[in-house]
Order: sequence, then C-alpha cells, then structure tokens
Amino acid sequence: MSPASSATAVADLPAPIPAPERSSRPIELSGSFTHEGHRLAYTEFGSGDRVVVLTHGIMLTRRMHAPLARKLARAGFRTITLDLLGHGDSDRPTDSWLYSMPAFAEQTVALLDHLDIDAAVIGGTSLGANVALEVGVAAPERALGLVVEMPVLDNAIVSGLITFAPLLMAARFLPVTVQGVALVAKLVPHGNQWVDVVTDTLSQQPAPMAALLHGVLFGRIAPPKSVRRKITTPALVIGHEGDPIHPFGDADSLAEDMPAAEFVQARSPVELRFDPSRLTEAITDFSARCHDR
Repeated sequence: MSPASSATAVADLPAPIPAPERSSRPIELSGSFTHEGHRLAYTEFGSGDRVVVLTHGIMLTRRMHAPLARKLARAGFRTITLDLLGHGDSDRPTDSWLYSMPAFAEQTVALLDHLDIDAAVIGGTSLGANVALEVGVAAPERALGLVVEMPVLDNAIVSGLITFAPLLMAARFLPVTVQGVALVAKLVPHGNQWVDVVTDTLSQQPAPMAALLHGVLFGRIAPPKSVRRKITTPALVIGHEGDPIHPFGDADSLAEDMPAAEFVQARSPVELRFDPSRLTEAITDFSARCHDR
C-alpha cells in the first residue's frame, strides 16, 4: 500500500466514541478509634479542610445521616458521621453512668482529636442536636458552627419520658420483648436506606439499651437556658410543628436564646429525610459561611 493510500485509510476510520460520563461519588471510608476504653465507629465522606461532623438521634445510628453526608461531600465538605457510645457499630457497655449528653460531646471532640481536625461544623438531630449544643458549651474553640435539628429542651421533657420510659422498663424487666423485636428486624431484607435505618434502630440489646435510656433520661438533657444564652458560636437551628418530643417552641426559643443563631422552620419532621433539597441547601450554605469566617 502506498503512503497516500495509507493516509486515506487512516482518515476514513470512524472517530472514537467518548466514554459515557460517570457521576462522581465521593469516597467513603469507615473507621474506628478508642475513647476511654470504648470503641467508637465513624464514616468519612469526601475529603478536604472544610469539615462537618454529624451525630444521630437516640437509638439511631450514623446511617441516618448518610444521604446528607454524601450531598455535603459533593459540595466540597469532608463530612464525618459518628456512632455515639451505645449506638450502631460502637461499643455498647451496660453501665448507665457512661451515657450522658456531656459524655457524647466529649466523644465528638475525641473524634476531632483522632482525625487531627482543629475545628469543624458540629451538627446533629434530636439527641445529636443536644450533643452539638454541649460541644458549643464545653469546647467552643472546636466548633466553627452548630447545626441543631430538632433539639430536645424544656418543653419536651414530659413527652420524652412518656415515650421512652416504657422502653426502659421493657429493656429492664421484659428483655425478651427487646430480643424478639431485634430478631424480627434481622429478618427484614436490607438495601433500602430508610428500611435499614429502622431495622438498625430495632436491633437493640436489652442491657445496653436500658443503660443508654437510663443515663440519658435521668441525666442532663441539654444546657440550661442561662448557659445557652452564652453560646456565641454561629448556629443554624431547624425546628418544626406537630411533634411533642421535638416541640416547635423549643427550637424557636433556642434560636432566640443564642446570640449568633438563625432559625429555619422545616415543613415536617421528615423533610430533611424525604424532601431534603431546601434544608440541605440551608445546611450547605451555613457550613460554607462558618468555614469562610
């Protein structure tokens, strides 16, 4: 074949078809560390210097925040979800004195120490919201901002006792009921985000569950109002109506108590879970402003 015909043959070849673009998914790494003799589990989403830490509600696990963590990671934040003591993949001791909001705050700060993070936006839901407040009290230099969704404060005490006291009694005196529920939960097929969250919550061990509820219900639920008024860390408070355990009045008054707080009203208790765009945007914007200060 002559050089000319060779060139023509090459020119006639079809252009290569570009590979289809793949949606980038932030890296997810699970790890653990030891704090005061107990193993605590966490997951990191994404990377970088702009860090957000998220903690869960009572008897829930870090899995509940995975969708939000992935969205924050795509927005450029290194987002870390933590299983507090007695939850998820972390250790579950049976001594009630080990469980308290201040102790959970210490565990959150210990996570920052373990990962060599100077400061982060600290956020959480329900119990996790109160943990964020405790970090703001005990270690304000480690909190660039606080995301406080569904806090449990003064107006929620009675409803909380009505809801969780029967669970405490069942775990203490009828452990077979807790074991039975856990056994049924293990039979449920996994793979759906919220089905997995529910089955995680139902998969309890009676003695650790009783210790957890005892420690939380009969300990310090949240910083008192006089202390909350001294929290100067920027805060995003998210509240909603129609939930006696997380009353709108608690969230609204908390935003008024804290001098650097802003308030966002959720449309329902599950908006961030099932229709998350609006609140996710608010959390992302708030976190960016905290890191840019």
